[in-house]
Amino acid sequence: MKKEDSEKKRIVIKIGSNVLTRKDGTLDVTRMSALVDQIAELRKSGIEIILVSSGAVASGKSTIRPKSKLDVVSARQLFSAIGQVRLINQYFTLFDNYNIVCGQILATKEDFSTRRHYLNQRNCMTVMLQNGVTPIVNENDTISVNELMFTDNDELSGLVATMMNCHTLIILSNIDGIYNGNPSDPKASVIHEIDPKKDQIEEFIQTSKSTSGRGGMQTKYNIARKIAEEGIEVIIANGKKDNILLNLISDPKTICTRFNASKKAVSTVKKWIAHSESFAKGEVHINDGAKEALISEKAVSLLPVGIVKIEGDFEPDDIVKIIDSQKNQIGVGRIAFDNKTVEKLIGKSNEKPIIHYDYLYIDK
Repeated sequence: MKKEDSEKKRIVIKIGSNVLTRKDGTLDVTRMSALVDQIAELRKSGIEIILVSSGAVASGKSTIRPKSKLDVVSARQLFSAIGQVRLINQYFTLFDNYNIVCGQILATKEDFSTRRHYLNQRNCMTVMLQNGVTPIVNENDTISVNELMFTDNDELSGLVATMMNCHTLIILSNIDGIYNGNPSDPKASVIHEIDPKKDQIEEFIQTSKSTSGRGGMQTKYNIARKIAEEGIEVIIANGKKDNILLNLISDPKTICTRFNASKKAVSTVKKWIAHSESFAKGEVHINDGAKEALISEKAVSLLPVGIVKIEGDFEPDDIVKIIDSQKNQIGVGRIAFDNKTVEKLIGKSNEKPIIHYDYLYIDK
């Protein structure tokens, strides 16, 4: 089997809280069962599945009533600690009906912050898939605090999809996709296809968030566009529709929003760099000449001669933001030196790159 063919058989499926819970906040086991039935069918056809599942907090809320009012973080920790056990046990039972073994991975944002942690996590999921185990990934809300949380599981699913070199990311929500107006407006319709390089549809994005999850369509759109630009097809669809997963794979006319994958290959290192903005330890401010070189089609590194100042304390291999003369962020990269060394090199020519092209991601 060719490498390209094998990659096409690996899919990340993200299931949102509003798909897995009923109106009263309890876990919708019937919906879970239907989705597991479909995943089992996809596996039979040779597709590798990584499941990113919300629902732990919602599940915990329906299990226990706190003795006193809790702050947001404490409540989230309590509900997720209880709910995650209930959620994974339910998945284990449902998958076991098909003799499918599933395994739990609880991730934090810090697990993606260094290349070593990133590779360790990738190796874990790779070993699971090689042994026929379906990874079920969720954020470890029991130890996460606000500043270290993912935006929501949409962000986590995007990180997993790029890390595992997947062909497709399917984001299941409680609506059919991205609409060209307010979804409640009968005249509005689903935008079926989006080219992330050409189509500008920001005006249609609804900024309201879901009732159970932390994110909304704005987050889904931002993640989907970035992932698609890195060569992964992204589909946003309604997880409450019967047989939605099977239909998305077999029937191109299934109602959803598809982000076409860029045909330009992106290395796994650059994919990691692209999603490392929130781990940045500092900033590198550059002049207009350096910016012009970096945003060109040529493969160029960031040299000291193009730097005007730096901010923050960072070590070699830390992630830093790249800021232009208008104070706009144009990219991120893995710095080769610590801040004290870079300070001494500012503006100098004939020096080694501060950020090598292989460890540089420019927003375009």
